[in-house]
Amino acid sequence: MSNNGSHGAGVRTALVIGGGVAGPVAALALRRAGITATVHEAYPTAADGVGAWLGLAPNGLAGLAAVGADAAVRAIGQPVPGVVMADGAGNRLAGFGGFPELPATLTMPRDRLFRALTDHAVAEGVRFAYGKRLVAAEETPDGVTAHFADGTSATGDILIGADGIRSTVRTVIDPQAPAPEYGGVLSFGGYATADSGVEAEPGAMHFAFGRAFMGYWRGPDRRLIWFAGLPTDTPPGLTELAQVPAAEWLTKLRELYAGHVPGEQLLRHTGPDELMVVGRMERMPSVPHWHRGRMVLVGDAVHAPSSSSGQGASLAIESAVELARCLRDLPTPHEAFAAYSGPGRRGVAAAVAARGAGHRGLPSFVGAGAGRRVRRCGG
Repeated sequence: MSNNGSHGAGVRTALVIGGGVAGPVAALALRRAGITATVHEAYPTAADGVGAWLGLAPNGLAGLAAVGADAAVRAIGQPVPGVVMADGAGNRLAGFGGFPELPATLTMPRDRLFRALTDHAVAEGVRFAYGKRLVAAEETPDGVTAHFADGTSATGDILIGADGIRSTVRTVIDPQAPAPEYGGVLSFGGYATADSGVEAEPGAMHFAFGRAFMGYWRGPDRRLIWFAGLPTDTPPGLTELAQVPAAEWLTKLRELYAGHVPGEQLLRHTGPDELMVVGRMERMPSVPHWHRGRMVLVGDAVHAPSSSSGQGASLAIESAVELARCLRDLPTPHEAFAAYSGPGRRGVAAAVAARGAGHRGLPSFVGAGAGRRVRRCGG
């Protein structure tokens, strides 16, 4: 994505709220469009130790290439081009080696992706401000002022909400905006020892279906990285979830996956210290208003699909790049936001959400979908 020499929508500065995936990518894309963006992150430092593993599909990698961040992310990712399907009794059902014309899906720890994107954006001149939890925002005819919990404020021509599935910006834009929906499953991940006795084809993501589902692949250190779901209609709240000892969750998972191939074996060779409690599998229902005035949403704040889609991070990257292109190509923020949130992008988000909703329990790093590469506003 290159700057065409103008500022498109008359925007010179942007406040980006949220420093996960969409925020740094949006700031990088805006910089290439001639717009100076500052990323305001609620946490005191760049997110470390956040979440489990995720995958970037070919469309997400194409979006990173558009802002020059693909090499930084490839340096931390593990290519997993293939897929092997089996049943819970260990019978192989199907195998797929990947699309030779497309790059392989990359898997990586979520916090390493956050750090790689942040470091790359800083190296490109993007400013990050930490400890800035948004509490309110107000518009003027010429800009937007964001107010933070620490008593400070910042003003820019526009404000971009990249603040995740529990977005504050979403409720500022529309106090009646929907909240995330629970998908019926608690998600977990973990590391099983290399000597677990479970076979895994090199470069392949394995899925084992049955009474319970488990996915796994062999990591760079030879350990087996796995992900699984624990169905429950009464999920604990976030505070309660964190208070349950890892050993107790591991016991529940071992009970559920007793007799499952290879889930029983993987869990037997996973200790409490190697268990990752990811939490509720959630998705965003359709959000009616993606923007208002000089404020707009991007990423999980507006279209978080179920983790079963495998497209959450990739879709966020695509949308961040398209938003910047629309701001570059169109004369006003209103026209840019309207084009960005039009049928094309909404249609992609809806299709991904529908696909993910049909696969209860498959966590976030399964996707190998190609998606589409956005080259121009609305394209």
